[in-house]
Amino acid sequence: MSQAVADRVTPAKPVQGRIKCVVWDLDHTLWDGVLLEDGRVDVRERIVAHIHALDAMGVLNSVASKNDEQTALARLRELGLEEMFLCPQINWNAKSHSIREIASALNLGLDALAFVDDQEFERAEVAHELPDVTCVDVVDVDEALARSEFRPRFVTDESAGRRELYRSQLARDDQEREFVGTNEEFLASLGMTFIIAPARREDLQRAEELTVRTNQLNATGRTYSYDELDELRGSDDHLLLTASLTDRFGSYGKVGVALVETAGPVWRLHMMLMSCRVMSRGVGMVLLNHVMRLARDAGARLQADFVETGRNRMMQVTYGFAGFTEVSRDGADVVLEASLSDLQEPASYVRLEVLS
Repeated sequence: MSQAVADRVTPAKPVQGRIKCVVWDLDHTLWDGVLLEDGRVDVRERIVAHIHALDAMGVLNSVASKNDEQTALARLRELGLEEMFLCPQINWNAKSHSIREIASALNLGLDALAFVDDQEFERAEVAHELPDVTCVDVVDVDEALARSEFRPRFVTDESAGRRELYRSQLARDDQEREFVGTNEEFLASLGMTFIIAPARREDLQRAEELTVRTNQLNATGRTYSYDELDELRGSDDHLLLTASLTDRFGSYGKVGVALVETAGPVWRLHMMLMSCRVMSRGVGMVLLNHVMRLARDAGARLQADFVETGRNRMMQVTYGFAGFTEVSRDGADVVLEASLSDLQEPASYVRLEVLS
């Protein structure tokens, strides 16, 4: 990348697949011209190709545009592009405000978003207000999107369908806002089934992806490669489990992974993570409680690795609610041990299915 291009792209950590959503401007970015002044504008096919390529890799797309909402949506519909964008923000607010709204609706950290705009002022405003967002000048978009941050290591069946997974989640969120009753009654209305199964080889790409993408509900923040997971999956001394969730709106996909070392009288839970997609569904402890039950039934004690990353406080709280207490510490590296005397059953609104 040339220095001129680098100056127009916000510096960012070069973590492969870090960008989970690209937010696009419309005028002079997605299409040539200004919609409200020119009446009919021609789309930039090169940009459309980028949007479809990102979508196929599991990177989401959205819009932050200062425009008339109905006019812009109508043009996107004519172009066959409306369905490509989640939570489009088309209004006269500051672009930083629109991007905050997108991040909140999609439950993504700001460092997982990139913003593409032709105007230096708009990029500077976003960079000032939201320094974690990666800002890209549209003239540099070809080179920027070739960077590793925008390219997941694996494209799985699930990642290729991520837009629809998020669309289903947005439908659930709409239903929740309109629901009259308690939160537990709403959760019961979803008809959720939580499925735990030993990891299969075809699950490993998604499992690796979860270790890279999950931050808030990741007990250690450590990542595992496909090859490492495959070796552990075949080990007699380890148990590698995956968790899935479905409800009446459809599947959430693979949402959790647990790795337990089962040799000896003390089992060690080396990895426990859950996707943030299920954070509000009251199922965050189901996989953990299942591992605890397995240890108890085997007559073993259960210890768990926990690394304080600054972003996974929620997982620390989850361990606490499950009855884990700290037994040793070395800086941010903590070892917790479970009390297995009084295990919690899944909530009544979740049906647990355990596959062998």
